[in-house]
Amino acid sequence: MSSVPLILMSLALSIPAVSPAAETTVFHSQPCAVLSTAQVELAVTVTGGQMAPVTFFRNSAHPVQPYYISPWQDEKAVAMPAPVLKCLRGDFFCMPFGGNQETVAGETHPPHGEIVGEPWTIGATTKSGPVSTLSMTFDTKIRKGRVTKELSLVEGENVIYSKHTIEGFAGRVPLGHHATLAMPDKEGSVRIATSPIRFGMTCAGLFSNPRNGEYQALQPGQKWTDLTKVPMAWKGAPDADLTKLPAGQGFADLIQIFPVSPGPAGEPAWITATVEELGYVWFALKDPAVLKSTVFWMEHRGRHGFPWNGRNNCLGLEDVTACFADGLQSSMNDNVLTKEGIVTALTLTAEKPTVVNYIQGVVQIPVGFGIVKTLDFAPGKVTFVSSTGQRVLAPVRHEFLKSGRLQ
Repeated sequence: MSSVPLILMSLALSIPAVSPAAETTVFHSQPCAVLSTAQVELAVTVTGGQMAPVTFFRNSAHPVQPYYISPWQDEKAVAMPAPVLKCLRGDFFCMPFGGNQETVAGETHPPHGEIVGEPWTIGATTKSGPVSTLSMTFDTKIRKGRVTKELSLVEGENVIYSKHTIEGFAGRVPLGHHATLAMPDKEGSVRIATSPIRFGMTCAGLFSNPRNGEYQALQPGQKWTDLTKVPMAWKGAPDADLTKLPAGQGFADLIQIFPVSPGPAGEPAWITATVEELGYVWFALKDPAVLKSTVFWMEHRGRHGFPWNGRNNCLGLEDVTACFADGLQSSMNDNVLTKEGIVTALTLTAEKPTVVNYIQGVVQIPVGFGIVKTLDFAPGKVTFVSSTGQRVLAPVRHEFLKSGRLQ
């Protein structure tokens, strides 16, 4: 055989296989694009680009579905107070992140931005070696730009690699991921751990207003350095331990934590939620130079207005650059966090795309694992070290956070 056919064969093997735009399948009343491997299946709503259900370890005796899906999804469709609530589920990318109650420079954005409540365009699915990728795009109208969502799975891994590329949409903006986990009813059954933090704060203002049938348990505007010692709203009450959730039913609270940045040797910042009774740890990894904080939305049946009706039990672990959930106006201007040296908005330019890479996944754990103590990073691998000294190794290509590449 001549060298020319060999060269052509080599080139053909290196070109990713491209499929037509993914067909949609309905999950919990919403048309969704689907991406899967032997280990993971994920669904993403066409409306809002919200990711759930997701099944990890789908080929095992104990598959894991960690993400929250709001209960009204399977009820008769009615008008919602905000577009984001139409599909509310799992993880979704927000821009501008937050409530966005004020009009800013002629822009009036819905809560968490138009990208979370309006239709996306489903692009091609591709497969290159062990990597499968689903692409979707959204052209913003309120502030002109385009967001490209790429969700990738790797054969043999229980990990989701997310890349959001923002073109246009120039100016300052809060943004980030809104990962939302389903919660058991048993108090303290989910154990939260994080990479080292500089400090944390409870929401500076009243997050849950009793006039609206909402109730919170934490004292507003408090600064602290330990998740186990967060001030309660009631005088003389012991501090809340937010490493053990849910911490009580009937309340909805918001806090924000700020990782030490950069971490040791430039390692990712991380957060984990251990559900020992079900034998797994959910985790998220981020580059703290891009996503500079994590908002905890602790929604434990504390809202009684429509559509919540006192029935929602979920935990948002939201890796963002923002000022709490206040939105564009607060985040782009001086605020209680910028006074602490925290950046609460990114500056986007029309000339250069902004890329936000993010990793989420699940590892299965043995009996007696306890809470995560630390994560050890090695090339292409992460070891989850527990409070009891147990170690669980998982393939995770954490280098993706900096490089945006999986091969």
